[in-house]
Amino acid sequence: MLNIQEEFDEHERKGTWRMEFQKINIESHQYDYSTTEAKKEVNKPYNRYRDVSPYNHTRIVLCNGTSDYINASLVTEKRANRRYILTQGPLPTTIGHFWQMVWEQKSKAVIMLNNIIEKGTRKCAEYYPVSPGSLQTIECEHTDLQVSILREDEHSFYTVRTLELKNRKTNESNEVLHLHYTKWPDFGVPKSPEAFLKFLHHVRQTGSLAEDVGPPVIHCSAGIGRSGTFCLVDTCLVLIEKAGHLDGVSVEEILLDMRRCRMGLIQTHDQLRFSYLAILAGARAILDGRGLVSLAREEGEEEAPPPLPRKLKRPHSPEEQDGSDVKTARQDDTNDVKSHDHDGNPSTSEMELRRRRREEKKRSLQEKVSEIRSKQKKSEWWHKHRALFRYLGLGLGLGLGVCALLLYRWFSGGGAVPPLAANEPPAVSPGNY
Repeated sequence: MLNIQEEFDEHERKGTWRMEFQKINIESHQYDYSTTEAKKEVNKPYNRYRDVSPYNHTRIVLCNGTSDYINASLVTEKRANRRYILTQGPLPTTIGHFWQMVWEQKSKAVIMLNNIIEKGTRKCAEYYPVSPGSLQTIECEHTDLQVSILREDEHSFYTVRTLELKNRKTNESNEVLHLHYTKWPDFGVPKSPEAFLKFLHHVRQTGSLAEDVGPPVIHCSAGIGRSGTFCLVDTCLVLIEKAGHLDGVSVEEILLDMRRCRMGLIQTHDQLRFSYLAILAGARAILDGRGLVSLAREEGEEEAPPPLPRKLKRPHSPEEQDGSDVKTARQDDTNDVKSHDHDGNPSTSEMELRRRRREEKKRSLQEKVSEIRSKQKKSEWWHKHRALFRYLGLGLGLGLGVCALLLYRWFSGGGAVPPLAANEPPAVSPGNY
């Protein structure tokens, strides 16, 4: 059995990521689990997508409110002692159901992996308040709950909000963290495994994934693609850390097991490949004894292209015994030291590098703005002159039609337009009236 590194190398070499993804799809489509609750007429309006339904045996059942249904599933991985609630982005009509679930499940955090609007399409209702200090509060329909924002911390590619969820009937309240990854494209992957791992590390540090609190509520738009990627990477890294090596941890097996809890987890072969990249990058840090915190990149560097991970060897292999890994780690540590002064502050060269990166980003943004303005001007010019081109086209079409008719009569009449018959009336013109 190949370990994760060997599987990754083989798929890279053969270019078989799409085939591997299809293989997983075919196998999971053989699962025969019922979704009758989601298909009921009364519950259909609560589903964002017709082809994404929770299984009956793992769906979250609401205890209070006007309905017990919500498009959400409990995904459990016993070997890793992990529990996740995966759900769709709330609809305007399910905001109350969403917060009712958070309250009843005693979840410490909501992990949001999409944006409200993506590519001009609304992917999620605005179910959380913004602008701390403005006392903005959301009153949840059909429940006794209200949601207020206490504070907000923005990072370069994610935002952490602290919300207060209050039951107006009992006057009880809970603080809920809202961890929002803002730069993960729909059906796509983050630009950097390290950036994603920094976000995962932050989530872990909050204690939101611990066993002694309710399962975190994780959602994207459908609650299967980006949400599935997050859970798969986190679970695999937990198992690798427990084992102390890569052997015996099968990404395919874990994903198929997760799909027994919620259908369609991970939607593209690119998301599958990214999962391997993130797992290997995280495993390298964990097995080297540095932990995920060592992969926390400088803010603003999350858009770097994902590098291929350094190969991880099997434990006790001859390559490890020669100390080559230790040498590489020492070189990495030396490079880290050189980039900072004795007080731990960035060196002059590093500050210059950061300045250049900021300038490059600013220049790239200006170019994009100029391109958008140019396209907008062309679009305005076209809309302004569209009527003129329409009339010119109509006139040209009529002219060609008349010419074709004359040519037809010419050739069909032997070269001349035939005279009128003796009993044929003349063409009627306005002058005849």
